[in-house]
Amino acid sequence: MKVVLSWFETAALIFILNVCFNESYQLTGLQVCSLCGGTVQNTSDVGQFCSSSAGRIDRRCCLANNNTIDPERIIGLDLSNCSLTQVKELPGASKVFMIDLSLNPIVNISEKVFLGFLGLNYMILPQDVVCPGGNVSWQKVKVKQGKRLCKGQNNMCNQTGQMSMSCPEHSLCGPYGPGFFECSCAENYQGYKCLRQGEFPVVEVFGPLAASTVVISFLVWVTQRRKAKSL
Repeated sequence: MKVVLSWFETAALIFILNVCFNESYQLTGLQVCSLCGGTVQNTSDVGQFCSSSAGRIDRRCCLANNNTIDPERIIGLDLSNCSLTQVKELPGASKVFMIDLSLNPIVNISEKVFLGFLGLNYMILPQDVVCPGGNVSWQKVKVKQGKRLCKGQNNMCNQTGQMSMSCPEHSLCGPYGPGFFECSCAENYQGYKCLRQGEFPVVEVFGPLAASTVVISFLVWVTQRRKAKSL
């Protein structure tokens, strides 16, 4: 028996799947805003930053209010005074500009938490907690009123932004968060440690895979057709 969906049923199915995907994305992307009860106070550092950036407050987050492509983009995160003892991950906050983790009995922050946080330029930490990546990763570090302030994330590559002694030959260095950098192959180089010259062999790699997929699909179709005829 064949099942044929009308254009209306197809459109309705696509709409339902889209709604479910968006709800799932928002739940995952904004769950960091609920790591602690309460909301961002207007007088706090994040609150003042949010106001000056024309953002909107959502629980413990400040969201960009002028971004139609990514309306749930977190630009400020206030987790101060949340009784946090450690910070393992901050899901959905990789585009944040400011984070406040002060007034918490934090004993450990994994540096990997901030991997990929390219836009992070201002952090407020308990005075006994070191800035992610160390002082060398920030333009200015100071302790004031029991808080450690980390301002201006440094680019961990050399000042030219091109080749780095830490990256393999034929590769380029790029920032990847406080204390982190990533190496990407230069133009016309690819493979392990960028040792292979030339473009990626798309046809050679995916050609046999596509051909085998077509053959297997055809064999399955023939088998199922035979079974249908025998019935």
